[in-house]
Amino acid sequence: MEPVLIALVDDHRLFRSGIASLINKSTRYKILFEAADGDELMQKLTPKIKPHIVLLDINMPKVDGLETARWIRNHYPDVHIIILSMFEDAEKVLTMVKIGVKGYLLKDAEPEEFEEALTKVSKNEDYYPSFVTKHLISNFNKQTQQVKLNSRELEFLKLSGTELTYKEIADQMCISVRTVDGYRDQLFEKLQIKSRVGLVLYAIKNNLIEL
Repeated sequence: MEPVLIALVDDHRLFRSGIASLINKSTRYKILFEAADGDELMQKLTPKIKPHIVLLDINMPKVDGLETARWIRNHYPDVHIIILSMFEDAEKVLTMVKIGVKGYLLKDAEPEEFEEALTKVSKNEDYYPSFVTKHLISNFNKQTQQVKLNSRELEFLKLSGTELTYKEIADQMCISVRTVDGYRDQLFEKLQIKSRVGLVLYAIKNNLIEL
């Protein structure tokens, strides 16, 4: 099995070295390249030299993590992003989730948590620790305007809170996968979110599904 290729972007060389050493101990992952900031990443990342996952620091000189994440999402949407941060900054957490990052980790996270994040994101799943979920729920609670959803959107939203894949949701709703993708994209636009996690949190907040 080919290893999952990772790009590591952080301006602290010692931290990069420690993370690279941790990753290289596993046969499942391989460091494709390192970069000190977003500008260097943009120069190194090409269609032929492209990682599966970018581990991205938020606070960097020249081009910071926020601008870099937006650039990656615009130019290489199939590349997954895991944010590395020193702080539980609610505003930055919410902004990054809205951009569409797949994971968020504090730099003092345990190695086991780091490995779990890599495992989930490499499978195209999201990894958000409890503090991110807390900020997302708090943000939803501040939204006073109720978005109007039609019956099929509500049905899709409820099914999104289960373990069913989008293909299985399509089968249960007796529609095509393309139509399911349409419902998902409509809800992303209406609710101003960009992930299935966001859909589930919205459904929980509005009592559409129960835990």
